[in-house]
Amino acid sequence: MRVLLTGSSGWLGRYLAPLLTKAGHRVTGLDVVPGPHTQLLGTVADRMFVERAFADHGIEAVIHAGALHKPDIARYPRQAFIDVNVTGTLNLIETAVAAGNDRFLFTSTTSLMVRSDVREGAGPEGAWWMEEDFAPLEPRNIYGITKLAAEQACRLAHREHGIAALILRTGRFFPEDDDTHTVPSGENLKANEFLNRRLTVEDAAAAHLAALEAAPAIGCDTFILSASPPFARADAAELARDARAVIARYHPEAAALYARRGWVLPERIERVYDPARAERRLGWRAETDFAAVLAALAAEAPLPFAHDPDYTSPIIAQRETDPCTN
Repeated sequence: MRVLLTGSSGWLGRYLAPLLTKAGHRVTGLDVVPGPHTQLLGTVADRMFVERAFADHGIEAVIHAGALHKPDIARYPRQAFIDVNVTGTLNLIETAVAAGNDRFLFTSTTSLMVRSDVREGAGPEGAWWMEEDFAPLEPRNIYGITKLAAEQACRLAHREHGIAALILRTGRFFPEDDDTHTVPSGENLKANEFLNRRLTVEDAAAAHLAALEAAPAIGCDTFILSASPPFARADAAELARDARAVIARYHPEAAALYARRGWVLPERIERVYDPARAERRLGWRAETDFAAVLAALAAEAPLPFAHDPDYTSPIIAQRETDPCTN
């Protein structure tokens, strides 16, 4: 299948493009910055550019992984988010419909599910248990607002034209340090997040491949992508009070392994993302979870996730080195 992959120079794109190729697909990468998997340089906000890409490369399916992200809020005006994340998505899916494509994947984010009350902490029943039907959705910034609007554009295209449109709300998989949380930092924080909100970039790529294959049979649906948490919904109240006690029941070895590394387990967990629907409908399950992290610690082996505090996204690197983009 001839697949158009947007965001092909980004962190997900550099793993997803070769995976698609290995599976037998012909990948055309599109991004605003160069990269080893990018053939087309330009923005999805340019409708004529998008239409030429389809015509010149015979595109049969789209994986729309390119976007402006939350850290870009400090660098771009709100209009840029509307142009790229909303208009760009509309350009792609309408062109896909016109070209007779039968499937469209949209890479969204669990971030848009974090309302102000979720952001503030645990709810009345303890940790928020985040599933795809969690509502109401009230994104707290322009990034979340535009991703939600783009999701709605995908659903509308499915209702009106029948194109299979799957929405993949990814948890965290970036390699750099968190831009808001500093304690614990680095690898310790990422390891903790495999309890409730993180997956590896390799697992995120594998989920996109599974979704591409399953899309026509599903039609339209939304999926949370995250490592499977070791907890049950019944643990929600205790997770918000004493997460370490809950972790000890499921992984009694965790405290000692963490202490050996000088790490700390979270005292409280106030929201948990549940990927059960993706496991059930896509046949996908993250290979790396908290148990895999503990196994690496026990074996004193390399950690099974990427951590690079010096990582800079290609678009930021280009802005910093090319005055014409600033």
